[in-house]
Parts: sequence; structure tokens; C-alpha cells
Amino acid sequence: MEEEKIIKLLDDESTRREAFGQIVNQYSETLYWKIRHIVVGHDDANDVLQNTFLNAWKSLDNFRGQSKLSTWLYRIAVNESLDHLRREKKRQGTSDELTLANQLLADDYFDGDEAQALLQEAIAQLPDVQRSVFTLRYYDEMKYSEMSHVLSTTEGALKASYHIAVKKISEYVLNHSTKESSNK
Repeated sequence: MEEEKIIKLLDDESTRREAFGQIVNQYSETLYWKIRHIVVGHDDANDVLQNTFLNAWKSLDNFRGQSKLSTWLYRIAVNESLDHLRREKKRQGTSDELTLANQLLADDYFDGDEAQALLQEAIAQLPDVQRSVFTLRYYDEMKYSEMSHVLSTTEGALKASYHIAVKKISEYVLNHSTKESSNK
């Protein structure tokens, strides 16, 4: 359904639930993958997706139509993802659990290889904002102009964050590859 029609249905109390159901149907998969690239795990991504839709429902009255509906939902999803990461960092502290790469390789929903798992581990090492910028740009191929609306920052700051993130990821992968080679 077209965004304009959904927004009109949202404005009417009698059709609001139906319109929100359309939003959930239309954006669930896209939002899931945006979230999954940030929080990585399938179960966590599903939890964050549910929280995203709950918060969207609660804040429908705050949607003014100044941005696209998808941009508004992406902003909520990214914020929920970052909140989830912060809660997880506090909860886990400095525990010596399996590396993220090993966790991913053991995850039934992860269909990548060791290189993809290593990339995800490298991305997970990034500060939250750099991780968000990298995933939105790299996986979703989102333009900096749209990202600036989602993350409420300038295009220049986003480009700098992306560049720094790419450099950190490259260094992480290179260092890990060097360690693996010397262990053989």
C-alpha cells in the first residue's frame, strides 16, 4: 500500500489499527534486516523489531509526516538497536564468552561462512554510532542524505564515521587474519 494512503488511514481513529497492520506487514522484513545487521543475533533482532513496532505504535501521534514513514521507522529501529546494545554491554560486562564469530557460526539462522562471521565480529567492535552508520551504508546502501534524517546528524559527520569504521574493520580483519596465519 502506498505510504500516503497508510498515513491517511493512520490519521483516522477507526482505521488506525488496520493501517498499522499494513505498516507491520510492509516494513517487517526490511526493518528486521536493518536491525539484524546492528544487533547481529536472530533472537535479539526479533526482540528489537517487536520493540520498534511497539514504540512506533505508542508514538504515532508524534509522526508529523515531515519525513517518509520508512525514515521514521528506521530511526526508531536504529535507536532501539542501539539501546539494546547498551543494555547488553551492561548486562554482560566483561565476561569471557564465546567470540561473536563463534556464536554466529553456531547460530542456526546464520548462513554465512567464517569470513562473514569475522566481518560481523569486526563490526561489533565498533562504537555504536559507527556501527549504525556502517551497517546502514554497507548493507542497506542508504544514501548519506537519508541517513542524516535517520540519525539526526550531518552528512559530513556520517561520511567521517563511515570512513573511520571501514578503517577499523579493515585493521581488525587484518590483525585477526595475521593471528590465524601465525597459529597454523
